Amino acid sequence: MNPTSASGTPAPRRQLHYLGPHTGTAPMDVTLVLRRAHQVSPAMPAWPARPALTRGDFARQCGADPGDLERLRQFAHRHGLSETGADPGRRVLHLRGTPQQLERAFGVSLGSYGRNDGPPAYVGCTHPGALPPEAIAVLGLDTRPVAQTHFRRPRATPSITYTPPQLGALYAFPAGTDGAGQTVGIIELGGGFRAQDLTQYFRGLGLTRPPSVIAVSVAGGKNEPGGDADGEVMLDIEVIGALAPAASIVVYFAPNTDRGFYEAISQAAHDASHRPGVISISWGGPEDSWSDSARTAMSSALEDAAALGVSVTVACGDSGSGDGESDGQPHVDFPASSPYALACGGTRLTAANGVISAEVVWNESAAGEGATGGGVSAKFAQPSWQQAARVPKNPAGGAGRGVPDVAGNADPMTGYQVLVDGRPQVIGGTSAVAPLWAALLARCNQKLARPVGDVHAALYQLGTRACRDIVSGNNGAYAARPGWDACTGLGSPNGEALLAGLAALKAG
Repeated sequence: MNPTSASGTPAPRRQLHYLGPHTGTAPMDVTLVLRRAHQVSPAMPAWPARPALTRGDFARQCGADPGDLERLRQFAHRHGLSETGADPGRRVLHLRGTPQQLERAFGVSLGSYGRNDGPPAYVGCTHPGALPPEAIAVLGLDTRPVAQTHFRRPRATPSITYTPPQLGALYAFPAGTDGAGQTVGIIELGGGFRAQDLTQYFRGLGLTRPPSVIAVSVAGGKNEPGGDADGEVMLDIEVIGALAPAASIVVYFAPNTDRGFYEAISQAAHDASHRPGVISISWGGPEDSWSDSARTAMSSALEDAAALGVSVTVACGDSGSGDGESDGQPHVDFPASSPYALACGGTRLTAANGVISAEVVWNESAAGEGATGGGVSAKFAQPSWQQAARVPKNPAGGAGRGVPDVAGNADPMTGYQVLVDGRPQVIGGTSAVAPLWAALLARCNQKLARPVGDVHAALYQLGTRACRDIVSGNNGAYAARPGWDACTGLGSPNGEALLAGLAALKAG
């Protein structure tokens, strides 16, 4: 059985210890992620100048080079690895081999990892593997959990709580929109949902026709309710379903590994059947806890989504500017720190009689109730659309990608009313903000009759005209200020203003 953390979710990598060489002989599945054909990156469609690539055009222009794929097949054959599948458009080759074959093929030593007080539970690499030149990553040699959920249940009695529709009204989600004709994807690395719970929840909100929710299995992941991660799954579905009730919701369940996480994003972005226009992700981990190759592969999957016109909203963490690390230094969360993710930070929202009275940076660290993540990436360069945002230097003194881009109510003490495994609960965390923004973008897509896709350039052009500027509070190392800041980005939603701004850019 996998060791778990105190909350019941799988223990993060930093809590696991090397217990010795891996001695198992059971075959392992890995994914080779190939470089793009001719190493050409896709042209990013910027709203509204260029339309997104179709999935067919993307595969032809930015998929794997046929020669690269053939050379990797020969590499696999030489090392006794069997092919279990391939998708040149997604740039993946799936292989299977014994641990010993994989060690020889990629020049790695596989170890057993677990807690000192438990049996070995995971396989991991003791050092980075050697990659053929045609590949940018091999995923699946490490089965340790790579990400954590970013939701929080309050420890004390909340001062005020909201239903998602109440927050939609406070944040001026566009009138006359409900997500009709849109599909929103959700990435989950554990947990599950029960249809009867969703029916009960949505009917309690007055929705007589619950939103359509479909579960998709990725790399062996399944809809498996009954654990702590159900809080994440149900929160994501219920926020999106309540705020975009006419949208279709597709939940991609994958294992909590670098391979599973990559496959979930890649398959969702390229899903020609369901075609999500927005993807919501509420899982992540400290940026430097990822291997360079896994982080590169993940960001390339997010880049695929952007090129295909898919917006990806990502929670940026609930442990302040340190992101839960113990070295006392600022850290940002990944995949929120990828420049292709719309990073979502957290606020504390106070309202009465349908009117916002105060909104500040979420920071309840002193009371053990968490704080919004945010800071400056040490791994990703500062994007062009952020160069006028006065992003501070990263911890190494360089120019990096600032996190977050936007924010929304996340304090568990002003949390969201949800239903999890048949029990009404209040949940907060930046996990709630990613689906909040995903629902808003789905409603904008509906009204604009075209997906906004990678909305960064438009958002930063509109600035605080499309967001509620948060100017009070801090997340530890960073303080709020007028304009963009490393706590709440450009601010929390002003839905009507955002839609109007995007429409004006489209018209102009």
